[in-house]
Amino acid sequence: MTSSDAILARLMALHPKVIDLSLDRMERLLAALDHPERRIPPVIHIAGTNGKGSTQAMIRAGLEAAGKQVHAYTSPHLAQFHERIRLAGALIAEADLAATLEECEAANGGAPITFFEITTAAAFLAFSRVAADYTLLEVGLGGRLDATNVIAAPRLSVITPISIDHTQYLGETLPEIAGEKAGIIKRGVPVIVGPQEAPARAVIEARAEALGAPLLIARQDWDAYAEHGRLVYFDQRGLLDLPPPVLPGPHQFQNAGTAIAALRELGFGEPEAVAAVTRAEWPARMQRLTRGPLVEAAGGCELWLDGGHNPAGGEAVAATLAAMPARPTHLVCGMLNTKDVLGYMRPLAGVAQSLTAVAIPDEPNTLPAEETAGFAAQAGLPATTAPDVGAAVAGTAAAHPGARILICGSLYLAGRVLRENG
Repeated sequence: MTSSDAILARLMALHPKVIDLSLDRMERLLAALDHPERRIPPVIHIAGTNGKGSTQAMIRAGLEAAGKQVHAYTSPHLAQFHERIRLAGALIAEADLAATLEECEAANGGAPITFFEITTAAAFLAFSRVAADYTLLEVGLGGRLDATNVIAAPRLSVITPISIDHTQYLGETLPEIAGEKAGIIKRGVPVIVGPQEAPARAVIEARAEALGAPLLIARQDWDAYAEHGRLVYFDQRGLLDLPPPVLPGPHQFQNAGTAIAALRELGFGEPEAVAAVTRAEWPARMQRLTRGPLVEAAGGCELWLDGGHNPAGGEAVAATLAAMPARPTHLVCGMLNTKDVLGYMRPLAGVAQSLTAVAIPDEPNTLPAEETAGFAAQAGLPATTAPDVGAAVAGTAAAHPGARILICGSLYLAGRVLRENG
């Protein structure tokens, strides 16, 4: 059988653009496949700029603690494509993935379609053939014209915090971007709304009102915050005093609140809320690396990994570092040329002592290390360059024994690190 990697490489060539937001090609292919999206378990559809993956991981942990079988779809993957498609709790098997991709490739008949569209169709096909109680569906980009937005009546919609990102596709302003994210709201379907800036919230409220979609809004209908090292959550049903989220960072308290609000809307209670915050796993979000060649290169330094890549992500990383035990922190950073690099780095200048810039290997949109270092210097971070992550980590460890080293700036870089570090 042809490997999934070989098939995925063929699928990459079906459209000249990586991103071309439209639902026409998706709807054509799904019709050719006899509409698998209509036969998948009840959908919880998640959009937003930051926190989608963490929130989804917490919802899944809560549902699975209740004994539910859960499909999950996320993107991008880190180490291998199979991470994107989780069938009833387990990553899709290689044989199933390859067969499903080939089936979608045949049904598409060589017509133009983006990689994300055809692989999303493959996920729907796989989900339609395995029994489960829920399907967690993470939007790829935006919402209104995202390939996942072909579900006519999800069980629940979730919108995590919205900020400025992907302006070349979604619009220049927060209201424009919020309008795209709010495109997942469906008539009469409840929406859990994470913390939002006022302009984004206004757009979401208007869209929900037009469609008669009930809203459960952070800081209005529910709230979650840290108190004495615990997570306090409350809504109209009462107050929960919970352990802190196992996913590190102050921002995870709000993501946990969004996840718990979703679980409670689905009818679950305190045991599922506890599981959501204590059992969730989500790699490359302030993940401590404890083994592998990079850890050896780091010597006595702490080594961490994070895939945040926009200004809100930079703020979350900075807040997480500020809340950790005091230790000099040095960054190893690679970024894409499509990102607001200066906006990402500015918050980090207050919590890190230096930055070593690298290019992201085999990534056509990588920012050259010299340019990344230039942005760091603009942000007030002393910066140098290195030929690769291994050299950057070893050089930082030699210059700053016992420091904290954070590899950051891109999920693509994080995925490369996880693959190569084992």
